[in-house]
Amino acid sequence: MAVQTWFITGSSRGFGRSLATAALEAGDQVVATARRPEQLAALAERFGDRVLPVALDVTDAAAAVAALDTARDRFGRVDVIVNNAGYANVAPVETARVDDFRRQFETNFWGVYNVSRAALPLLRAQGGGTVVQFSSVGGRVGGTAGLGSYQAAKFGIDGLTRVLAAETAPLGIRYLVVEPGGFATDWAGASMDVQAVPEEYRETVGAFADLVRGGGSAGDPDRAADILVRVVKREHLPGHLLLGGGAARMAVDHSRRQIAEAEAWRTVSGSADSGAEYPVELPADVA
Repeated sequence: MAVQTWFITGSSRGFGRSLATAALEAGDQVVATARRPEQLAALAERFGDRVLPVALDVTDAAAAVAALDTARDRFGRVDVIVNNAGYANVAPVETARVDDFRRQFETNFWGVYNVSRAALPLLRAQGGGTVVQFSSVGGRVGGTAGLGSYQAAKFGIDGLTRVLAAETAPLGIRYLVVEPGGFATDWAGASMDVQAVPEEYRETVGAFADLVRGGGSAGDPDRAADILVRVVKREHLPGHLLLGGGAARMAVDHSRRQIAEAEAWRTVSGSADSGAEYPVELPADVA
């Protein structure tokens, strides 16, 4: 297979760093972006001119365009766009600092939007490419107390990507939404701010804060990165890729509950149509 060029946001640590390393070890080229590109010096030293460190704040739309132009000028094309940059802080929605809630969304959703939108003209001009969007299993299942901004953004990424896939279907652009569970990265470490939890939210948000502070994530980011490199090189991609056994179990259980609920309320749903039988009996009012 021909050498591919990857453009990876948030390459200084975590999944981004593991993925950049895995792609380079596979013989590919990587444009590794970070807010502080000096953090990428070890990659450049190890892999030489096959890696191009680039400064990028994904919340800056003009900077995203400039970074992709730099990538194209250096390597001629970009085959794989990876929107990985993101972070989460923990707080109840009611008491979370509004400026912090917005800043998280700026990175976790608008950063993905900025890079994806900037990449489209490049991918169209070269006849295609692959866009990998990092979500999380929480972006499918949701409902994690304390992660209101983060999970809202991840749900938004999935919705945006589904629309992009429909709009660009004739253009040779492929999409993969990655949904990891708990992994041994810095996501729940120094990059996460756990804000004060009021007593009213002690049993919900507080319990989750205690869980993430306890560590013990099962996932190996290097293994996940190797899996992703191998998957991206396939001719046919899954639309979504869960990473981690726990994530797969959560997703399957969630889907089963969704199907069961839709089936239970199907007659009621259909009764809203003009000409359908109405009214109909509601399902039994039990949990």
